[in-house]
Amino acid sequence: MRRGTICLVLMLVAAVAGCRRESGPPQVPSPQQQSPAQMSDPSASAPAGPVEAAAAAALEDVVEHDPRYVVGISYPEAARRYPGLAAELHGYAEAARAELAEAVAAMGEGRPTAPYDLSLEFRMVAESPRVVAVAADGSTYTGGAHGNPMVARFVWLPRQQRMLRAQDLFADAAGWEALSAYVREQLHATLSQRIDAEELEPDQRRETIRSAGRMIDEGSGPEPGNFAQFEPIMAVDGRIRALRFVFPPYQVGPYADGTQRVEVPARVLAPYLAEPVKGLFANG
Repeated sequence: MRRGTICLVLMLVAAVAGCRRESGPPQVPSPQQQSPAQMSDPSASAPAGPVEAAAAAALEDVVEHDPRYVVGISYPEAARRYPGLAAELHGYAEAARAELAEAVAAMGEGRPTAPYDLSLEFRMVAESPRVVAVAADGSTYTGGAHGNPMVARFVWLPRQQRMLRAQDLFADAAGWEALSAYVREQLHATLSQRIDAEELEPDQRRETIRSAGRMIDEGSGPEPGNFAQFEPIMAVDGRIRALRFVFPPYQVGPYADGTQRVEVPARVLAPYLAEPVKGLFANG
């Protein structure tokens, strides 16, 4: 069993031993089910009801293990305050569990040389009346030299009761061109700094710049799908002062480079933002 998996499972066992919750399907309130206070500010506190209880149950921490596999999933308590967001997190985790279960079933009666595993942690990265964000990081292992990284970001707009997705950001293609150009510049600069630090031979340096540069350009092209994972960096007034775009291994670099991040200031995004989201940004 891998060391990271052992640590996560031990922590989750302790948490689950302290408080067991019954599970249930997530539910999202309709406008008719919301109180006037919730409709004007859904982030406002309200007495717990069936919807809130169901969402909390859906985010129950998970610890499963047998000789063939290990599963550890943890959720932040604060996410239970947002039923729609809770449904998104729960759906992502359940899809990962289903894929692991399929891989385990395919083994039949056999056993892997190392247990298959799913390790997934959700954590809050922002919470304000305007924007709530959760990061999901982990890995799944179903054989091979190493696990497959899991990287996802969830940005919830409480007042609009919906997710903020990449395709919502810009009014037209010009926004994606500007974002792509900025991100590529930052990634290429980071690549150059890393290669300089490694003091490679001239031929090896040129080949590394060529191959790694091609991965950057392909993985950061001006398309919404390349920028699907992002998290807000909040200003003191509760608006977004920057977006941190997150690129999992293999998207803009080899596996060894790990997850890469580029912070894009709101001033870069502001001229291109779509009208419905402009008010969320400090420069909008």
